[in-house]
Amino acid sequence: MTGFASGGGSAILGRPMLPTCLRLALALLLGPAFLPARAQPTPPRQVRIAAAADLKWALEEAKRAFEKETPGVTCTLTFGSSGNFYTQLTQKAPFDLFLSADMGYPEQLAAQGLGLKDSLFPYAVGHLVLWVPKASPIPVESLGLKAVLHPAARKLAIANPRHAPYGRTAEAALKAAGLYDGVQAKLVLGENIAQTAQFVQTGNADLGFIALSLATSPAMKDQGRFWSVPAGLHPPLVQGGVILAWAQDVEAARSFRTFLTGPKGVAILDRYGFARPGGK
Repeated sequence: MTGFASGGGSAILGRPMLPTCLRLALALLLGPAFLPARAQPTPPRQVRIAAAADLKWALEEAKRAFEKETPGVTCTLTFGSSGNFYTQLTQKAPFDLFLSADMGYPEQLAAQGLGLKDSLFPYAVGHLVLWVPKASPIPVESLGLKAVLHPAARKLAIANPRHAPYGRTAEAALKAAGLYDGVQAKLVLGENIAQTAQFVQTGNADLGFIALSLATSPAMKDQGRFWSVPAGLHPPLVQGGVILAWAQDVEAARSFRTFLTGPKGVAILDRYGFARPGGK
């Protein structure tokens, strides 16, 4: 005959069961190990992007559009000079995708085996402009490149040519026009093209060579005037990227690359003055 176990527990088929109060005490003591396993939430996927400073406004818009149509994947954007990023990436800085202001740095990373095989790609062609604040007495629109010789042009800002593609492009344009030697003493070097633009905005330089994408951005389009530097005065600013060999989520990085070079990404880049590679 089945009886009752002492202490308020019960016995089934002759095996005593733990009293309810003791089972509760064990559950509190042992915590999750004593309770049924629960499904853990899927961690968010992430693409860590090192991007040239001329991309700031365009890429922030692209990020929002990409995340909207790719649920579960987020983008982290870090902006700076392409050359400085290249140096960091040779030491395997924690990024998944590199978007440079030229093709040279991504090509070097790929050649060193630091980029995934077949992941090198061009995504845009940048444009160089000579920019002055709206109240400047320098008629940059009519003088063109000769505006750098205007009496009011005491300081001329360019990005540092040692590590900024836009700086090398500005230097090449000045040399092609035979003006470099005459203005070299008044050059003010920005760490990247965004800092170069800031120098002219804040009056630390009287005019400067900056990216069209910044000159037409919400932060600058109503604050100044500019003249577009003819493409024939400098090598083309073909901008490119590469997925890094240590990318944590290669599939997510490829998805962003596909978006940026697809119709929606191209339309965003076009709004900020970038052309398609190859003129397509």
